[in-house]
Amino acid sequence: MLALMKGHKVLVIGDVMLDRYLTGQVTRISPEAPVPVVLQEDVEDRLGGAGNVALNLRALGAQPILCSVIGGDYDGEFMRRLLPTVGIRTDGIVESASRRTTVKTRILGNGQQMLRVDQENTYELDLVETQRLLDSVEELIENEEISAIIFQDYNKGVLTETVVRNVLDMIGNRDILTTVDPKKSNFYAYKGVDVFKPNLKEVRDSVPFSVRPTLDSLNQADAYLRQKLDNQITMITLSEKGIYLNDGTNGRIFPTAERLVADVSGAGDTVISIATLAFVAGFSPEWTAVLCNLAGGQVCEFRGVAPVRVDLLQRDMETWLNASLKR
Repeated sequence: MLALMKGHKVLVIGDVMLDRYLTGQVTRISPEAPVPVVLQEDVEDRLGGAGNVALNLRALGAQPILCSVIGGDYDGEFMRRLLPTVGIRTDGIVESASRRTTVKTRILGNGQQMLRVDQENTYELDLVETQRLLDSVEELIENEEISAIIFQDYNKGVLTETVVRNVLDMIGNRDILTTVDPKKSNFYAYKGVDVFKPNLKEVRDSVPFSVRPTLDSLNQADAYLRQKLDNQITMITLSEKGIYLNDGTNGRIFPTAERLVADVSGAGDTVISIATLAFVAGFSPEWTAVLCNLAGGQVCEFRGVAPVRVDLLQRDMETWLNASLKR
């Protein structure tokens, strides 16, 4: 079944970043201040944000094309060199001399995260950056057989309302699925998208009433979102409670299996990747939700941001199916 996800070209438009991990051991407290001293042993850089979505798509056999704006700095150049090594094209990447490449540096001592330092700009793209990004996206839509577009927003300024509306206008009548992992700033900019996938907190922050992780409450939230967005499918991730999915005819909560959680970072990236390819492949909403729960839970078992592993997902699918047959 997972083979049906392979080969599809997917544009991933949004905020790309580097997740940097400085790891080491703590053996003493600094004499300069009451803080631990980390003796650095290793540095690792991983693709994060929209880059992690692209990694998940690649792991599932799809062909991701990353579209974003990075800085004309050392980290931007490093990212340009990194992308081809993990099978991700760079022709959708725009470089800006006035922005910094987003880097999230996590300092880990004795296996525990002790501090995170963020390097970033969060203001919106200027007119020149916007046009260069839109030109790049338009060229890809015109010249490639794109199956889907994922809007992956981290509130770093790339997915402005202007960018979103222009990209949706470019699609026109083309048979291209559109999916969204939103943030609050431009939450309602995605009118007419196919799949809208916020998490519960983002919904609570964006609707004028209280939302609880119950079916009646989530159905109310779905009705409000549909009125605003005219979307076809609503998916709301509920953390350890699973996923709410409504395809316009029926709302349902799909519970997740209990997991040994090491790190929830990147789980949303995995879910939007799985959901996009599942709907492109023609999977039912029910099976899509099951796959999203399994894959999202899997990546939470690994420390740090990591893409889905297909071998483990296949194993979990078989376990789930066997358990379902016994019920």
